[in-house]
Amino acid sequence: MEKKLCVAVIFGGRSGEHEVSLVSARSVLEALDPAKYEVFQVGITHDGAWLTGPDARAKLESGSTDGLTPCALLPDPSKPALYVLRFTDYGTVLEHLTDIDVIFPVLHGTFGEDGTLQGLLEMADLAYVGAGVTGSSVGMDKGIFKDVMRANGIPVVESIIVLRSEIEKDIEAVVRKAEKVAGYPLFVKPANLGSSVGITKCSSRADLGEGLLEAAAYDRRVLVERGVDAREIEVAVLGNDAPEASVPGEVLPSREFYSYESKYVDGASGLLIPAPLPAETAEEIRRLAVKAYTAIDCAGMARVDFFLEKATTQRTGTGGKIYLNELNTIPGFTGISMYPKLWEASGLPYPQLVDRLIRLALERKADRDRTERRFRRTL
Repeated sequence: MEKKLCVAVIFGGRSGEHEVSLVSARSVLEALDPAKYEVFQVGITHDGAWLTGPDARAKLESGSTDGLTPCALLPDPSKPALYVLRFTDYGTVLEHLTDIDVIFPVLHGTFGEDGTLQGLLEMADLAYVGAGVTGSSVGMDKGIFKDVMRANGIPVVESIIVLRSEIEKDIEAVVRKAEKVAGYPLFVKPANLGSSVGITKCSSRADLGEGLLEAAAYDRRVLVERGVDAREIEVAVLGNDAPEASVPGEVLPSREFYSYESKYVDGASGLLIPAPLPAETAEEIRRLAVKAYTAIDCAGMARVDFFLEKATTQRTGTGGKIYLNELNTIPGFTGISMYPKLWEASGLPYPQLVDRLIRLALERKADRDRTERRFRRTL
């Protein structure tokens, strides 16, 4: 009988997207076939404590972590395992819990999707689902990501980055600087966050000031970009060196834009899969999604979001300019999330998608293992 793979699913985290991560993790845990995988749950609290237990996700969601055990991964490639911390009269003891075959991070936002966790996993020489350090960090920072897109000839909306320190020092000067980007409406976003947390649509100077303060509460770097009257089109990408794109889908937000509330609170936003687009428009969006994915050395998975400018009042999809908005290296996996729904519509059901992501993680690790770590001097 084939040995089960030991998979550690990590969720929660020190991020404004903590709660969304817990909902995504529920779906991933339900999809992991117990006949194939031995699954360990690792929850990270808002304060950054690592805890394990068979009901870690449910306990973090309830707000009570009683009964969970502190745990840790070591940045030591000779010890690729999950350890628990036992507190004794003689100090803290590190105790081996299980060897790990694959880490499945379901951590949205900072300290999970931005390359920080990936750096730890690289140091530990563990296989893990998703992009590496570079792809994660570039994909997470909206300002740097847009600069990379511009360098690769991929169209993005006009934008600037301002710093929290600039906003705190002279917000009026920042407002004037932002107003040079374009006329209102402007969108203000934390550069390193997702799930629409901290995003404000600004229709006036007063809105802009409030939006800058709101975004600066979540990140030290703030993106200001031109508002576009556009349809929101999303594509799921899957793979390592030969990535594939799903059929495109369209978001129909229940509010003025696809805010946190319209995504997760009121449940009224609609999804059209596949998006009603001319074949050539859909193909161009899929092509740009793969090009962006490759440009930042992404791996495993990503959801790539686009704006399709409305050329007319009719929803024909013709004539409007395509702009790439952002790329999410750990997209939502909730029951309403676009990423798994797009692959399901493309012929890959959720459980098979999770299996594929784990195989891609193992393939990526095998490829990393081929890299020489010692200089071979020739005389």
